[in-house]
Amino acid sequence: MNVMRAEPKPSAAEMLDALFHPLGVDGVYGRTGAYEAVIEGLSGMIARMRPAGAEILRFPPVVPRALIEKSGYLKSFPQLLGCVCALSGDEPTILAAAARSASDANWTDALAASDLVLSPAACYPAYAIAAKRGQAPKAGWTFDVACDCFRREPSKDVDRFQSFRMREFVMIGSAAQVDSFRAQWLERAEPIADALGLDHRVDAANDPFFGRGGKLAAREQLADRLKFELLIPVKETGGPTACMSFNAHREHFGKVWDLRDADGEIAHSACVAFGMDRLAVALFAKHGLDGARWPGGVKARLGL
Repeated sequence: MNVMRAEPKPSAAEMLDALFHPLGVDGVYGRTGAYEAVIEGLSGMIARMRPAGAEILRFPPVVPRALIEKSGYLKSFPQLLGCVCALSGDEPTILAAAARSASDANWTDALAASDLVLSPAACYPAYAIAAKRGQAPKAGWTFDVACDCFRREPSKDVDRFQSFRMREFVMIGSAAQVDSFRAQWLERAEPIADALGLDHRVDAANDPFFGRGGKLAAREQLADRLKFELLIPVKETGGPTACMSFNAHREHFGKVWDLRDADGEIAHSACVAFGMDRLAVALFAKHGLDGARWPGGVKARLGL
């Protein structure tokens, strides 16, 4: 009887070399077909877990700057935000700015901020959309959202890209509805990792709030257990990588957007976020670079 041997686990450097094409900026890569096949498999698997009645929304990689400012992201995470800038003015002004690049001059001095920023997370536009609908229905609102995201974190690490894909399930409703939603997904986290054959643990976490005040916000978030992460080993050194997160926003977005639950109270919200690229990298780190040699159950779940 022929026995297929498990493929050796690749190093982070081997994964970067085999699955991605460097484009000259750390954390921004072209992606191979083998890698994208896994991303597509994960997308299909997540779609099959979509909450009943969830509305599907897909967003572009940019959002209005005013939306992000109103949501509070600029106050909490200014170090991560990327703004879309552009040349403006009459033809001579734009041509003169563009011509500077030929003489190694800094043509970017002529750029001006536009009314767009790069999306830092998939869920932000969903709250603005819900706010236009008035009071939530009795069951609340549930959304399945996704987009390409950007966070200004230049890194050579295989688990920390500047440009990455995020998929989220978002719940807006009463405090009880939202707490139940997040609790249900926390219970599902480990079975999802088990089904993919991934080593894991779930732990409380905090977001990278900026500045001195951010340290207090991070401590409060951690103490109140408002954020949990599914942590999976990816690299040979350092700690495990957060591949999913389970976030309770309490009334934050409800107050920002005047969202009301079915009883007319300020709505609560929560989301479960799937780091698509991190999950894909974790799968290659665990099962090897040759998808044909992955465990049969994993391949079946991903449709590979």
